[in-house]
Amino acid sequence: MSDNGLIHIVDDDRAVREGLGFLLGSLGLETETHSSALAFLDALDATATVGCILADVRMPGMSGLELLDELAQRQCPLPVIMITGHGDVPMAVKAMRAGAMDFFEKPVQGMALIERIKEALELSRSRSHEAFERAEIATRIESLTAREAEVARAVVKGLQNKQIAHDLGISQKTVEIHRHNAMEKLGARSAADLVRLVMAAGWDS
Repeated sequence: MSDNGLIHIVDDDRAVREGLGFLLGSLGLETETHSSALAFLDALDATATVGCILADVRMPGMSGLELLDELAQRQCPLPVIMITGHGDVPMAVKAMRAGAMDFFEKPVQGMALIERIKEALELSRSRSHEAFERAEIATRIESLTAREAEVARAVVKGLQNKQIAHDLGISQKTVEIHRHNAMEKLGARSAADLVRLVMAAGWDS
């Protein structure tokens, strides 16, 4: 898969799959087609981080809405755009509430869909970057000693070195050493930077 991301086209209608594949391919976008939701799930690479999904709502077996639910359970980060030939307002609302990024009726207006796909790919790249950052910071956090982690948590809570020393029953000088070591390991230049890093990692302070 290229760095630009992979667009998954999930539709039981072969003509639709081929038509969308040709349209997007002509713009230099990489696509992969799937004849059913189950076929797509079987082929889905759990490590894929950049891309998006175009899925028909009404398909034999697992429907597009059921696919949305399954993707949510798997915590799939790829944005989903729903397409249907039998759209109505309640269905669109249900799809959006289930996590769809947008909803298009067939025949799809090519330029409008392309613009939305580009936005979906940009969103996917942003999510991928954030996930990478969280994983990197989590690895740094795991490198902290138990005492360094205690001091870092206290700093994130806004406590001063004197209060941290009192709460942990250690000297203020020892707190300063652990604080320095923790910030160095985490790559934090200041207490504010430490808070930002911790929040980005989702570390419970």
